[in-house]
Formats: sequence, C-alpha cells, structure tokens
Amino acid sequence: MYRLHKMIYRVMPDGTGKQINPFTGREVWTIPGRNNKPVYNSFKSKPKEIEIQDPEGYCNFCAANYKNTPPEKARLVKTAKGYELLTRLNADQVFSQTPAFRRIPNLFEIVTKDYWEKNYDYKLSGVNKEWKQRYISSDEGLQHVLGIVDLKLKLSGLTPEKITAKPKEEKLKLADAFFCGGHELIVAQKHLKPGAKYDTDLCSSGELTQEEHFHYFKFTIEAMEDIYAQNRYVRYVSIFQNWLEDAGASFDHLHKQLVALDEWGTSVERELSLVQSHPNIYNDMGANFASYNNLVIAENDYAMAFVDLGHVHPTLVIYSKSEHLRPNEHTDEELRGFSDLVHACHCAMGKQISCNEEWYYTPQDAVIPMPWHISIKWRVNTPAGFEGGTKIYINPIGLNDLRDIMVPRLYKLRDKKIIGGFQIAEECKLRPNSLRYNQRRGYAVVDSDLND
Repeated sequence: MYRLHKMIYRVMPDGTGKQINPFTGREVWTIPGRNNKPVYNSFKSKPKEIEIQDPEGYCNFCAANYKNTPPEKARLVKTAKGYELLTRLNADQVFSQTPAFRRIPNLFEIVTKDYWEKNYDYKLSGVNKEWKQRYISSDEGLQHVLGIVDLKLKLSGLTPEKITAKPKEEKLKLADAFFCGGHELIVAQKHLKPGAKYDTDLCSSGELTQEEHFHYFKFTIEAMEDIYAQNRYVRYVSIFQNWLEDAGASFDHLHKQLVALDEWGTSVERELSLVQSHPNIYNDMGANFASYNNLVIAENDYAMAFVDLGHVHPTLVIYSKSEHLRPNEHTDEELRGFSDLVHACHCAMGKQISCNEEWYYTPQDAVIPMPWHISIKWRVNTPAGFEGGTKIYINPIGLNDLRDIMVPRLYKLRDKKIIGGFQIAEECKLRPNSLRYNQRRGYAVVDSDLND
C-alpha cells in the first residue's frame, strides 16, 4: 500500500506537489507561490452597510417573501419542546410561525416533472394530489399558485399577453410540479447572522449552532426519504449546497438542494466499480492515506475530516465511520457526530469562501457499499487554458497548506466553545481502517499490498 500512496502523491524537490485522485484519476499539481494571493476568506467587494429589515426581505427566500416561492412541502419549527415538523402546508399557514428551515420546490427544476411524466408515466401520488386540491381550494392558495406559475412563465420569456391568455386549467396543470416535483430546496431561516451590520454578514452553515446544523441535516434527510416514497422511479437523490455566487448560488441565502435522478451518475458508478475490485479502497486510499500523511484535521467516534487530494479546488472531506451506508440509515447519534464535523469545517473556513458541499452515499438499489461522505470544495480558483489542454489541474493550495489553515482555526473555535465534542489534528486516534462501511456486507478488510 505504501507503493500506491507514493504513486498518488509526491512532492518534488522544488516543492511542487503532484496528486492523482484515486477515485477519479484526475491529476492535480500545487505550485509553490501560487497560493500567495489572498483567497482564503477575502471579500469580492467592499462590504456595504445595510438597513435591517424585520422580517428579513433581502431575497425571495427571506421571511417577508415566503409567497414568492412555491407551496411549502414541509417546515421545521423550533418550539419550547424542541423541533416540530409540519408537512404539506396550506396557504394560510405560511406566515403563522417562523420556521427554522423550509422545504420548497425549486421553481426551475434540473430534472423536471415533465421528465418523469413523459418517460415513466409518473403522476401525483395520492397524498400529493390531496394536498394540491386542499391548497387551491382556498382563494389565498389558488391565487398564490397561479401567481407563482405566472412568475415562472414570465422568467421563461413569455410576454404578459401570452401569460394572461393561458387558460387557468393549463396553469394549474403546470403547477403539478410544485406538488410532486423531484427538485427541492431546504432553506434556512436567516439571510443575515444575528447582529449583522453589512451585506457580507451572511448566515452561512458555519453561523448555525451545532444543534441547528444537526437539524438542518436531519430535515434534509427526511426530505430525501419523502422523495423516494413519492416517486418509485427514483434511483438516487443528489444532495448538494452551493454557497455564494462563485459556487453557483442564485441567492446568498443558505440552502441545500435535492435532485431526484433515475440513474446513479458516472461518479457514483465509477466509485462503486472500484469498490468491487478493491473493497477497502475508502480506507486504504482515503482515511488511511490521510492518517499516514498527517492530513486529518478532526475526528470523533462517528466521523473523520481530512484534506483530500486530487481535486480541482481545495477540498475537505468528511467520512462517516458507520457501517450504515446511507444518510437515512444513520442513528441520531451517528448523524450528530457526522454533522458536527461538517459544521466545524464550515465554521473554520469562514462565510466568505464560495464552496460546494457535495453528498455521496450508497444508492438505494446498490449492493456494493460506499460510505456516506461529504466533500467541501472551495471555489477559489478557475481552471483555464492550461488545464483544458493538458488535463493537469492547478490547485492553488497544497494539502499541507490547507491543513495548516484549518487546524489553528479549529482550535480557536473550540476554545471559544463554538464547536466541540471531537479531537483536532494531533489529538486524533487515527486507527487504521476506521471506516466500517464494508463490515456488514461480507467484504473482508484486508490490505493485499502491505508487504509490497
């Protein structure tokens, strides 16, 4: 295994780091001096003072603008007794409480309702059909739905005359996507963090408390389960979070996205095929590699976080240690431990870095095990002509450099009691083969290359 590790990562005498991602085969170099520019937590423009709005109305996801989004599939409300889940709301409930998180349809789906209908004869389930009829049975609900349809048609380029001429029945048919579509958003309550003074004082994942972040994850997973339950043709639900414009976000308001798919995607297919030939690959080329090269930044009994190699952008990865393969199979204790490390990474990187949070897990219909893991990719560099012509990508931050950015920040945040409940850097246990994803499936945890 030592030989394989040397093949995927080496540092040249001049300091150039050469990496090959063992799962994608992507070649990445880090060049000395390329990380001198201030990319770590800089502002794109000078912060501007804001006029505080109560309720917030800075974008369409804010509390004052709930009626600018399609009907809510669910919301999570914090009460004196804990968190209460409300599902398939009526129009008159929208402003009745202040939800911690909302689950709403994406107005412009990646994989549309028409895709499922025309390719699979997919229709509204009984529960969603009843919800739609209940919602539009009130004048308030009907006008809300028709207004959102009109907005979508306007943004799609239709003239006011064509929108007005479209029959109500046709608009209500288009509204089926709001009640049974498979592209959804999990939207956080706050646009700005408490005490904000500037437009850059945004509420990012790192501005949530550990408890809030745990419920953010749990609510997202409940949405994933419901998508599977309502559409039997779904084979995989892609889950991701785009933070800030450079990462693809339409609004600077914290939210995750879920997209239902009828296939796994080439990335998951490739990884699962690698597991077939190398069952312990996530330990050997992931967790163990990070441990042996001093790249682990945090660990607890349920997960570990480390700097990952072979990515176009500086990347942190958090792996679940659980034998459970899918997010919805994790116990609350496992989920909390995993969430805490993801939250800590967001806290330490800061809210001004654009990033993509990408979820990977074993598909519902797969028998080959993949551990649940999340990548956080810093969108601080843009591939250009050199990368396109050579397929060698230049990452501006080396593996050790990214570790050295994160670790002191983690210690400082823990000292302030903002994060906690896990070990940092040299405190970590780093036991070999700590990921237990393959233990239930009859895959032996062996390392055939140990003697090479």
